[in-house]
Amino acid sequence: MIIDCHTHLNNYHEDRVRSITDCLDNLQEEMSANSVDYALVLSSYKITPHRPATKDVVEATRDLDNVAVVAGISYLHYKERDLREIADFLANGLVKGLKLYPGYEPFYPHDRRLQVIYDLAIEFDVPVMIHSGDTYSPTGRVRYSHPLHIDDVAVDFPDLKLVICHVGNPWIRDCMEVVYKNENAHADISGLVLGDFEDRFEQFMLQEIREMILYAGEPKYLLYGTDWPICGMKSYLKFIRGLGLPEKSLELILWQNAARLFKLQVQDGKVVN
Repeated sequence: MIIDCHTHLNNYHEDRVRSITDCLDNLQEEMSANSVDYALVLSSYKITPHRPATKDVVEATRDLDNVAVVAGISYLHYKERDLREIADFLANGLVKGLKLYPGYEPFYPHDRRLQVIYDLAIEFDVPVMIHSGDTYSPTGRVRYSHPLHIDDVAVDFPDLKLVICHVGNPWIRDCMEVVYKNENAHADISGLVLGDFEDRFEQFMLQEIREMILYAGEPKYLLYGTDWPICGMKSYLKFIRGLGLPEKSLELILWQNAARLFKLQVQDGKVVN
């Protein structure tokens, strides 16, 4: 079984606008082609013709049994009404988690303005996914997205479930310390490459993830995710299997950790919403 915990319906080809339906159809085709059973779609911190709002993503996916939504929140622009809307989605099971984008927006994850968001996640017992490491856009400010900043959040909010996106790449060793030290901290391996892995870089990243697991122990903290459509699913599955892990550890990463963290009900090898 495979759960991809990090996908998007954003249109990253900024020269043309594609409908949310087209993007969702492409996601379903890619999932089917790679035997991916379930995907979490992360909405953006900003709303543009290329990046649909959370409510539009919820509406487009609400009748699907293999896709769920993680709500992106803008640090700079969120309003009380936005949080009320997300709270309603959480209460109705239409949103499975929250996502913050430090680096893309200039804030640190331990900023006190975020307490209301962390409190909301604790109230509904959902994870907060936090962008960490390099940014897709060259206008990002990576000093805000270092994974060590997430340690403060993990310590200040011990009941909050956290996911460090992209294993903090390139600061993977710092990320491994945060997840090793804090039981409420997890990481996903998404977004390590644009497109498909090339052989030399794939071998480099495989060694980085192997060292992380060697240091932090049995990977109950590590989630499979791709960052599709930025990254290719076929190439990513080849990458994760190239780690050479025992089947038990591979199952943890591919689906068990995500099912537990996002409270996904699994029966007969399928997620039941």
